[in-house]
Amino acid sequence: MSDRINLDHAATTPVVPAAAEAMAAALASWANPSSPHAEGRAARAAIERARARIAAAYGWDGEVILTSGATEAIEIACRRAQVAGRMASAVEHDAVLRALPDAPRIEVDGDGVIDLAALEAALAKAETPALVAVQWGNNETGVLQPIAAVAAMVHRAGGLLLVDAAQMPVGWDDEDLPQDHADFISVSGHKRGGPPGIGALLVRDLAMLLPSGGQERGYRGGTENVPGAAGFQAALDSPEDLPYMAELRERLDAAIAEAGGERIAPDAERRTPLIASYRMPGVAAATQLIRFDLAGIAVSAGAACSSGSMRPSHVLARMGIGSAEAAQVVRVSFGRATGKDDIDRFVETWRAIAADVAAQTMTDDLTE
Repeated sequence: MSDRINLDHAATTPVVPAAAEAMAAALASWANPSSPHAEGRAARAAIERARARIAAAYGWDGEVILTSGATEAIEIACRRAQVAGRMASAVEHDAVLRALPDAPRIEVDGDGVIDLAALEAALAKAETPALVAVQWGNNETGVLQPIAAVAAMVHRAGGLLLVDAAQMPVGWDDEDLPQDHADFISVSGHKRGGPPGIGALLVRDLAMLLPSGGQERGYRGGTENVPGAAGFQAALDSPEDLPYMAELRERLDAAIAEAGGERIAPDAERRTPLIASYRMPGVAAATQLIRFDLAGIAVSAGAACSSGSMRPSHVLARMGIGSAEAAQVVRVSFGRATGKDDIDRFVETWRAIAADVAAQTMTDDLTE
């Protein structure tokens, strides 16, 4: 399996060596951080060091609640934010849509960017201030949302902004980052090279959140995950070469276009360097996934939480992409180990799949 290529880092990315080492060290001296004895106090100190480092890595000057992952962080904010109303963009991750099943959905344009006029109208119509959930970068298309403009509208209306930033790397040079504008940010350890089972909710002010009792300063019950926190911290300290990944994404964009494919959200000006989606006309995504897998390349069809069932993408539907076309889309996402040779091998396989299907179609037409 050593010659396989992972181009599905948005689903999860391998644990970096530094994170594994930090977890092993934490496990070797494991104790309950709530215990009053010396071992417990040492575990508490380790948790607080990790909390401070996670905040620093994301440039966050508020509070950090450690969670089991981004999904739980989203659930906490959606259920317990201290405003009465709730709304979300129409292209949020399923975790947000499940947490806010009855909240109004704010529509997006053909590139998946939130309609600011629709948001302003929804805020004006709302009877009470609302929590508004808007992703940093879409987990299927990589399109970035105008967080600063969204935050300004939400705050003028007396509301609070939750940004799902599970796919956001640290150190990305952008003029419009959630940490500068959001009230809540959900982040995930395993998306950044840390272990599964750890994440965080970044909170601007704990007064914005209804406490629940228990650990994490009374905002999340359960024994704190010291090894997970240590691994998350170490992963964030392991840099990702984001300019290089952006270069790889642009290399892939150009190659897919030359091969007759289509990039989803072709007019989007701002995208994460790590994620892009492409349509292979006439070839079902299910067929593509099988062929890529047989060729030793891991990709996905949309979000990992839904690609296993191959159910239609609500993101692509909300962007106005028809069901037939959406069923031909695969997602490619990059990580620390991704290189130009990986991109070139993916494109070579893409061309082979498209050619084989075209040849089969021609044969079928001749035999009818």
